[in-house]
Parts: sequence; C-alpha cells; structure tokens
Amino acid sequence: MKKLVGAALALALVGAASGVRAEEVVLKVHHFLGPQSTQHAKVLGPWCDKLDKDSGGKLKCQLYPAMQLGGTPPQLYDQARDGVADVTLMLAGYAANRFPRMEVFELPFMMTNAEATSHAAWDYYEAHAKDELSETKPLAIFVHGPGNIYTSKKKIESLADFRGLKLRAPTRQTNKMLAMMGATPVGMPVPAVPEALSKGVIDGAVIPYEVAPAVKMDELAKHTAETDRDYNALYTAVFLVSMNKAKYDSLPADLKKVVDANSGAAVSAEFGKLMGEADVAGKEKLLAGGVEINVIPKAELEKWRKASDSLDGAWAKDMDGKGADGKMLLQSARDLIKKYTH
Repeated sequence: MKKLVGAALALALVGAASGVRAEEVVLKVHHFLGPQSTQHAKVLGPWCDKLDKDSGGKLKCQLYPAMQLGGTPPQLYDQARDGVADVTLMLAGYAANRFPRMEVFELPFMMTNAEATSHAAWDYYEAHAKDELSETKPLAIFVHGPGNIYTSKKKIESLADFRGLKLRAPTRQTNKMLAMMGATPVGMPVPAVPEALSKGVIDGAVIPYEVAPAVKMDELAKHTAETDRDYNALYTAVFLVSMNKAKYDSLPADLKKVVDANSGAAVSAEFGKLMGEADVAGKEKLLAGGVEINVIPKAELEKWRKASDSLDGAWAKDMDGKGADGKMLLQSARDLIKKYTH
C-alpha cells in the first residue's frame, strides 16, 4: 500500500512539474546582428527580461543572433509570418520595395533623433501602414541614430568629395541619395562591411555611431563625417520587431497582456532612445581608435539636401502610383517627427 501511495505521489509531483513547464512559454527571437550589437544587448535582451519579469517567469525568450536559425536578413519578416521564429527583428530596407509606406522615414534629412523618429514611426504605422505589416503582429518600430559617413582614406568635407567614392548603404533610398551626391552606392548588409572595406571593395560606409565599433570602424576608418546635430540627420533606417500571429493568438490572456504592455508606441520610442544613447559609446571608441571626426556645417548640409531633394517627390509620386496620397504621407511623417522632437 505504501509503495502504491509513494508511486501515486511521485506521479502527482511529475504531473505538477510538467504542468509548470507547460505554462512556461519560450519565444524564439531571431535577428541578423551579432550578440555584441546594441539591438541584441541593449534592446532585445532587456525587453526579454521584462517579459520574463512581468509574466512572473511564464514568458521567456531564447535569443538567436546572427541568423542562427538560418535564412538571410531580408527573409526575417517572412520567418515571423511563417513561424520559423516567434519574433524577429529586421531592417525594413533589406527587403527592398516590401514596406514602401514605412520607407518614408529613410528619406534623406527626414529624421531628427532616434527617440522622436521611432515614436513617430509607430504612430505613422498605426495611421497609414497597417496593411503593409498585416501578415504579422508588429511589436515595435524604431530607428537608429543619425547616420554618419566613414571613409578609409579620403576625408569628406563637401559635396564634391563624394565624387568617385564607393560607399556602402543599407537601404534603397540611401543608395539613391549617395548616387545623387556623386558617390557610387554599394548595397550590402552591415556585417559584410569590415571585409569589404579592408579589401578595398568599398571606400567607406554610412552607418550610425552605435554600430561602428562592431564593424571595426575604429580600426578600418580614418575619417568620419558627422552632420551638424542641429540639422535633420543625413539618414536613418527602420527596424521592425514582428511576432508570429498564431503564436500570439495561442497565448493565454494574461501573457497576451504582458506582450501588449511591452509593445507599441512607448516601447518603440524607448528602443529608439536606447539606440541614440548607444551612439555616445560608439563615438568614444572611434575617437580612442584615432579616427578623425569632422562636423559638416549647416551651410554645407543645405547643398547636400538640395542635391538629394528630388527623392522626396519621387517617393511621393511612387506612392501615388500605388493608390496612396504620397504628399499627405510625406507631410504626416514630417509632422509626427516634429511633434515628438524636443
């Protein structure tokens, strides 16, 4: 009898333990950047910790950096849609023409700072671009800090200095901007930059300060052209954090609430703020590496803006062709950025 009671008790304990395990949900979070990146260490990592804390340990993440679940960076949105991963972080611009309405934030001299522009990007998505991201559940939309130009040999001080330079760019609009300014744009994901620069495939790259040390700009670049921060930034790029719809729908009500509380406008703005803050350490590392930083004054930036100004109109016209009001979308994005810029 004692043996039977003992066996029953053991089974009950095993059942209880498996019940606890059954309640615990682990989200597979996939992205294209390395484990040292700001997006991994300062954005997704703490966000996952918050899900864990807010859910009382019932909702956890398993982070997979550097495309560890396979595929290529442009496929990350589809991986969230198809359930290859539960949550993905991707650069919208890597999937050219996929998110044309959201692309407005990647136009030259559009952004002010990362926090304000990220808040604006979420509001804009809610008002104008829900259909573009309808195949997943968007959790956050944010941008990185102002883009700078890093070169291995030639110092950029004026528009004329772009001529003949092969410069890496992350998005369609940035590629077009560089071409209009006289450079030869070369599209490639950011992890490919160090090898391309060291082999002379490119002469430089446009990226924000926060990612510069991760791609060895403190070792490979000699010069950085930083735009006057009182002027709208040269460019930024849009990041999408997307969740598989079926995975979200499968969560119990209490865990859905946790996800909802950790997504949306405020979270997007916070992610942008974290990206902006990471620029400080990135710049310090460049200076410590002996990279010369020169600030491009407003008067010169006016010339750069004029050279690439037609991109705004071309984007608006492209939107008109897709059945949208391009000028209205452009103005809406500008107004929202202005609203949140302090």
